[in-house]
Amino acid sequence: MVIRPIEESDWAQVYSFFTAIVAAGETYAYPENLSSAAARALWDAEPPGATVVAVDGEVVLGSATMGPNRPGRGAHVATASFMVDPAQQGRGVGRALGEHVIAWARRSGYRSIQFNAVVETNRGAVRLWQSLGFEILATVPEAFDHPEHGHVGLHVMFLPLSGG
Repeated sequence: MVIRPIEESDWAQVYSFFTAIVAAGETYAYPENLSSAAARALWDAEPPGATVVAVDGEVVLGSATMGPNRPGRGAHVATASFMVDPAQQGRGVGRALGEHVIAWARRSGYRSIQFNAVVETNRGAVRLWQSLGFEILATVPEAFDHPEHGHVGLHVMFLPLSGG
């Protein structure tokens, strides 16, 4: 697996799993049925942010988008979002992307990383982020409308970075 900046030729594969993940309704609050252009506008970060893909040969396994959590006086805190193609889960793609983002944030001089909305029922992601050092700061009750579990909480997760 190689993690590299997203290229134009990668977008069709990213859009395919992006739409499947959003349609499942379990982890992202993005609107369903976004056009390719609208989805790309949400996902493909502009500098100082970045968007990467994890690839195995020509196959895109997953993607991450990262950048400042807030503009201006909040720009010293990074944030990121991650999607792994459901057909590629269980291969360590999420962990590799998470480690990549943490290293990117450190190199870029961020003081910390904040995830604003990790769905509490997404136990795999919560465990992964905790294993990488993130802590749950708060949970906003009933902030996400899950198709199976109804209204569930969204965790705000945080990782301080040394040397930022």
